[in-house]
Amino acid sequence: MFNNYINMNSLQEKYNKETVPQLKKEFALKNIMVAPRISKVVVNVGFGRFTKEKEYISRIEKALRELSGQKPIFTKAKKSISAFKLREGTVIGAMVTLRKERMYDFVEKLVAITFPRVRDFRGLNVSSIDKAGNLNIGFKEHTSFPEIGLEDSDNMFSLEVTLVTNTKNREQGLELFKLLGFPFKK
Repeated sequence: MFNNYINMNSLQEKYNKETVPQLKKEFALKNIMVAPRISKVVVNVGFGRFTKEKEYISRIEKALRELSGQKPIFTKAKKSISAFKLREGTVIGAMVTLRKERMYDFVEKLVAITFPRVRDFRGLNVSSIDKAGNLNIGFKEHTSFPEIGLEDSDNMFSLEVTLVTNTKNREQGLELFKLLGFPFKK
């Protein structure tokens, strides 16, 4: 399945040369500028109960930096919630937004390397694509990514990857991801 994909120079070339003409023909698009495309990738991590542990937060920051190649932004609580012992302004997560070349490199690595490394991976659910055609993927362990060594995995954490598209509906998003080589359950 991945042999044809790995022979391509890059995902961006595959998108421009193969995917856009197929999408244009399938959805009867007159202009290639309205063809479905991935506009950005957001990698998000919540700290959960470890919001006060600076060492844990620095490990997550280091791991996100290695994963994405850029510095993560810390997200803060918008309001206080006493049941969770949470104060307004407390750092509760970190996120990275990838665009252009870094985005294509990350998606290419996600499809060709990371998915095969996920334990018990049988394919993505079609239901993980929302009404706007965006794909949301959750990883239980961050060690599925090749940049993270198993020796650095003292504290495992989960993360979410969201691929945001410019599609109008779910069908266009699903077809875009299938043509880019994402493995979906049958």
